[in-house]
Amino acid sequence: MNRILTSFLLAAMLFVGCAKNQVTGRKQLILLPENELQGMASQQYKQFLTENKVVSSNVNKDAEMVRRVGTRIAYAITKYYESQGQGSVLNGYQWEFNLIDSKDVNAWCMPGGKVVVYTGLLPVAQNEAALAVVMGHEIAHAIAKHGNERMSQGVLQQLGGVALSVAVANKPAETKNLFLQSYGIGSTVFGTLPFSRKQETEADRFGLIFAAMAGYNPNEAIPFWQRMAQASAGAQKPPEFLSTHPSDETRINNMQKFIQEAMNYYKPGKK
Repeated sequence: MNRILTSFLLAAMLFVGCAKNQVTGRKQLILLPENELQGMASQQYKQFLTENKVVSSNVNKDAEMVRRVGTRIAYAITKYYESQGQGSVLNGYQWEFNLIDSKDVNAWCMPGGKVVVYTGLLPVAQNEAALAVVMGHEIAHAIAKHGNERMSQGVLQQLGGVALSVAVANKPAETKNLFLQSYGIGSTVFGTLPFSRKQETEADRFGLIFAAMAGYNPNEAIPFWQRMAQASAGAQKPPEFLSTHPSDETRINNMQKFIQEAMNYYKPGKK
């Protein structure tokens, strides 16, 4: 295939793949069917849980807290988008929330609502509302299709823009690694594709709204991010959770504005 034809096909894919996100209102490069990514997520999530130490919510209060916070946020998001006639935002979501025994200061959410929190994050969070801020942030990444956006860029650049089914069939290892990179999983092995500042800002804004909808005080966001800044101060490298994120000063300044918006959704004591 000559270069002119290749360039034409890539340009056509970019044009066709640009879609307006239902949550953020921003146009994104989305080349990959969300239902196929959710299928990959289900498989990779199960594998991840078998390869790591899952803390049981039946016997551990921290694991039960993770599940409680996640369930409240998921319920609030579902009710909100259904009330807005946008229930399709969460098509295919089958929520799971697990705590993993690890010193990593990290959390993530795969497509379809597959969420993991690491125990190393809890001493920094310190309380349930701060944990909700983090989980809301990670869930917002998934719902805003930031991972799909990053993986679409990767497929275009690394795998030649082929369909996901073709990529999985012909380059399974490369596709798996790209998936894990796009969602920040196993990043110490595969590296992480950084979220853009725009994506991070969107996740901060909507994550705070999601936490507020679930009855968690948005004002916990600023002291939490201040503690995160202290946790990374003087470290040889920042915690994985911060390694691809905006500066602490930028994030905290933005949070001041986002808190005002999120308070419109906050109902204290909501269960």
